[in-house]
Amino acid sequence: MTNKHKVRHKIMFVDDNTTNLDIGRSMLKDHYEVYPIPSGAKLFEVLERVTPSLILLDILMPEMDGYEVIKRLKGDSRWEEIPVVFLTSKADEMSELEGLSLGAIDYITKPFSSPLLLQRINNHLLMSAQKKELKKYAENLEEMVKEKTQEVTALQNAVIFTLADMLEYRDDETGSHVLRTQRYLELMIEEMLSTGTYAEELSQVNLESVVQSALLHDIGKIAISDSILRKPGPLTKDEFEEMKKHAKLGAEAIERIAAKTMDNDFLHHAKNIAGTHHEKWDGSGYPDGLSGLEIPIEGRLMAIADVYDAIISDRPYKKAMSHDEAKKLIQDGKGKHFDPVLVDIFLKVAHKFELVVTNSSNFKKIAS
Repeated sequence: MTNKHKVRHKIMFVDDNTTNLDIGRSMLKDHYEVYPIPSGAKLFEVLERVTPSLILLDILMPEMDGYEVIKRLKGDSRWEEIPVVFLTSKADEMSELEGLSLGAIDYITKPFSSPLLLQRINNHLLMSAQKKELKKYAENLEEMVKEKTQEVTALQNAVIFTLADMLEYRDDETGSHVLRTQRYLELMIEEMLSTGTYAEELSQVNLESVVQSALLHDIGKIAISDSILRKPGPLTKDEFEEMKKHAKLGAEAIERIAAKTMDNDFLHHAKNIAGTHHEKWDGSGYPDGLSGLEIPIEGRLMAIADVYDAIISDRPYKKAMSHDEAKKLIQDGKGKHFDPVLVDIFLKVAHKFELVVTNSSNFKKIAS
């Protein structure tokens, strides 16, 4: 491409002195497409039609001085990225500082030589081009990171669902238990957000990760013997003590995974859910006998979801109970087994829990 066909940068030269405009145009016309503009008001008229690569702006002008002009430029998203160089006969430090603080990129004192002006303009146009390239690179990098994150999330979800399926295969009496409890958890969190319940506590957790990690709340059962996990009848005292270990074993397994990875919200919440969903508000739960707000919010929520689903499900040692019976038992456990505030949340969405149970036959299709 020859130079005569090369696209030239547009430079707007704003000065109320026509002599200065003529001199400036003469200095720049061989290198740039120059727009001599006699006032700030006229500048904004021209900007509606033309976007320059750079603006040379005089400070001392009547009606609208350079400071007011640059404030308007930087306050409008259409023009805020245009580089502005102040031109002035004022050579005091305070004037220069004021101009730079308002967003000017340089400050050239009159009278100026042609070589100096051309070199300063060339330098700033180069920096402006580099800034645009960096911005474009950052945007592309952000998109690449977003795509990679989506890939990692998809892989993580696939692993989670596979582990959940393994658990259900071993403990086949629970059916779609893990998927139902995940949905219960989601319903309670939605209600909490809409009512501002435990707003500060919820603000400190990644809610998407909390819901996602709920699928692993019983991951510790992988380490429990089939003779206990699939026993066709009530467990003995010793067997129940062995079964109770699944909470601690699950938390420990997730902790080992977390130790080999970078900081991960999902694993943090998964550990809390696996390790504390059998704790009770009054401190009589397991494995650590936590009570009240010592129990993480994830564990307090899962306690309600897990117990509700156990009540409405057939188990080797009992027949399924009705939704209304489950609702009453949860209510009776308010302040003893369960966080009383979260029981109130449960009662508001309990009718939606019932719909989850009705539609749970579709969960496997959704998960796959």
